[in-house]
Amino acid sequence: MSNNKQLKVTLRRSANGRLASHKACVAGLGLRRMHQTVTVMDTPENRGMINKVSYMLSVEEV
Repeated sequence: MSNNKQLKVTLRRSANGRLASHKACVAGLGLRRMHQTVTVMDTPENRGMINKVSYMLSVEEV
């Protein structure tokens, strides 16, 4: 994975009522509210968080 690649991540489902570790992943990606979109670097750490809560997100490569 290249250092300059970025991913556009959007929270599509609410984090309310989810496991604490899943809420932490959402927060770690910088997402605070539904339908918010953030741009994050394409790193193994961010990919891991995205994979863990993929059922709540939509992801696009930028």
